[in-house]
Amino acid sequence: MELLKERILSCNSCDLSKTRNHVIFGEGNRHAEIMLIGEAPGADENRIGRPFIGKSGQLLDKILGACGFNREEHVFISNIVRCRPPGNRPPTEDEVKACIPFLYEQIELVDPKIIIAMGATALRKLLQNDQLRITRVRGKWIEWNGRLVMPVYHPSALLYNPDLKRPTWDDYKKVVIKYRELVNADHYSAHL
Repeated sequence: MELLKERILSCNSCDLSKTRNHVIFGEGNRHAEIMLIGEAPGADENRIGRPFIGKSGQLLDKILGACGFNREEHVFISNIVRCRPPGNRPPTEDEVKACIPFLYEQIELVDPKIIIAMGATALRKLLQNDQLRITRVRGKWIEWNGRLVMPVYHPSALLYNPDLKRPTWDDYKKVVIKYRELVNADHYSAHL
């Protein structure tokens, strides 16, 4: 994992390396049973160098807490691309192509049983299927490379559309149930 981190932090494979402040390697338990994958770092992440620390990250931490999960013990958080696209635009195909091998290697090293794909871009690029629609597949388990993937709305979508909070909570409840089934039958959440 440290060798991968060195390669990621020194990467100059695409033009995002020219405008970044920080490369976001990822964060959490490096042997977590749950891996969360987002699209790309935002402005706060680029400024500070940690994933999901802005308003979206604060909401994500609340969701994880309600599930009885935390960053240190239960999850590892990563992104499709490691550098912030200017203006928070979606990453280009070339940027994804340059960066996604790092993600696949990271998934193999962390070796999670459950992957949570946060948002349409994360889902499509992770599974290499641009036909997938988050509105159609969110909340449904997808088997991929011997792992279970749960597509959910990105936390930022919940900030813009509070109506998505209920379906998102329903999706995360499925993750807790599956975690109890696969990892720890006694996992505690005060909410389910």
